[in-house]
Amino acid sequence: MGSEVRVRIQTQAFDPGAEIDRLRRGSARIGAIASFVGVVRDLNDAADVQAMVLEHYPGMTEREIEAIVREAVDRWSLIDASVVHRVGHLEPRDPIVLVVTAGAHRHQAFHACEFIMDYLKTRAPFWKKESTPEGERWVASRSSDERAARRWTRGRG
Repeated sequence: MGSEVRVRIQTQAFDPGAEIDRLRRGSARIGAIASFVGVVRDLNDAADVQAMVLEHYPGMTEREIEAIVREAVDRWSLIDASVVHRVGHLEPRDPIVLVVTAGAHRHQAFHACEFIMDYLKTRAPFWKKESTPEGERWVASRSSDERAARRWTRGRG
């Protein structure tokens, strides 16, 4: 049986509970589900964030995220995996990304979920622009995200 991989890029909000439940109902072989919900913060680099605009490169973004998810599925023999990522105008407390992984055992699901998120932060073609009281600014990549992603190349996690 092949594993399921789902990637959605959308402007509208999503319901993490409904997404997790849909995945859970997908296979009786699932013994563990791990999830991560990323939320827009109201403070970044000591500046108040009033809103964020997330841009992407349609087509390329979906292909890159699907490749990341497929790598995780293969690496940890996942049963199912899903990523929902929002783009467009977002405000503090809005959910921005959901990663859900399902495997036979918890370690598979935990590691794969973390791997996908680390690689989304470093490989996926998204650009973030924050609105602050001082004006708009592009968000630079973080060296801590790069370090987190590099650990997956040192071994099999």
